[in-house]
Amino acid sequence: MIEVRPGGRRRIDRVLDPDYIEGLDRLGLAEVRARRDDAAQEETDLSYLRRLLHGRIDIVRAEQKRRTEGGSASVVEQLATILADNAVGPAMGMGRYQTLEPSRAEAHRRHVEALVSDADLSDVSSLPDERLELALQTYAKEEASVSQRRRQVQVVMDLLNAEIAKRYREGKASVDELLAAERVREDQPDL
Repeated sequence: MIEVRPGGRRRIDRVLDPDYIEGLDRLGLAEVRARRDDAAQEETDLSYLRRLLHGRIDIVRAEQKRRTEGGSASVVEQLATILADNAVGPAMGMGRYQTLEPSRAEAHRRHVEALVSDADLSDVSSLPDERLELALQTYAKEEASVSQRRRQVQVVMDLLNAEIAKRYREGKASVDELLAAERVREDQPDL
């Protein structure tokens, strides 16, 4: 379960701290954008972690289905189909276009592997039914926790985006200033 630690130093602790969005109207536009970008990176990482968990859930469910229906093809033989079936399914929730890459991909992989450390999904057919069920429950519980945190981060992003949009509407920010700042950043990448 993803815990948020008040006063913690992790990005999720900062982004979900109530002070993160308190008094946005008193912050400079650059700071509001920086906070929005920080929240967007956290959402990207949580989305990546969810995808890893969904893959594990799909593999376990496919093996359970194979056993129930008496299928002869192993899950490994069907892996590409199993993972692709849900990748093109109907969109659920608040999916957003993401231009960022996960910043902690390896840590997320280790986290998911540690959830069910003795359930080796590389040989899922050798696991007893009760271990498969336990793995499914563990992955599903973690996915629910990650999804909840992701929704909370998206609320923060929405508030930050609304503040930025409000400033443009009210004339307190301009596209010309944004483009000028972007040009300066491109010319001086160390900023």
